[in-house]
Amino acid sequence: MAKLECRATVYIATSKDGYIADKDGSVEWLNNCVPKLSEGEDCGKSLEDLLSSVDAIVMGRKTFESVIKLCQPIGPHPWPYRKTPLLVLTNNKEFKVPESLDTVSLGSGDPAAVMADLALRHGAKDVYVDGGDTIRRFFDAGLVYSVIITKVPVTLGEGVPLFTQEQWKRLEELEYKPYGDGWCQISYKVKNGSN
Repeated sequence: MAKLECRATVYIATSKDGYIADKDGSVEWLNNCVPKLSEGEDCGKSLEDLLSSVDAIVMGRKTFESVIKLCQPIGPHPWPYRKTPLLVLTNNKEFKVPESLDTVSLGSGDPAAVMADLALRHGAKDVYVDGGDTIRRFFDAGLVYSVIITKVPVTLGEGVPLFTQEQWKRLEELEYKPYGDGWCQISYKVKNGSN
């Protein structure tokens, strides 16, 4: 049997200075910025576009907890991930997923094993990876081939960085698209990543 290969894309928003969360780990700064976008503006590749190009999602538990606070069944917004299989990485045996989210499962393990399992169980070839620690682990494992960052016109000064300085050096900019009010989206390929 042929080996199934899986590759990962990162799609995320950061502050102008490269942070994904403030010093307390909160993304409230981002939630406050999104309503300021011009109506109909999605700053380039949208989440809908991304979801149509991936077979599965891998997300860290803290990121998942942030999402479910904002989205149904707990929050006010619709579930953004449609029926795409979503694996939440956690070592917390007490953590539970709302029953209504039947496409969400829990798991753990090293990134290569997680990707191999997604390829086997879901036939996944392209996976969207989200959550700071999860992104950095998959990046260091050489599984990330594409990074799409929407830069938000906010400077945090400190907080949770998306990447280490060493990781930033492995990115090669492919496209820079400016949008209104200081927003922009930058697409990168990862040098020596999973291509």
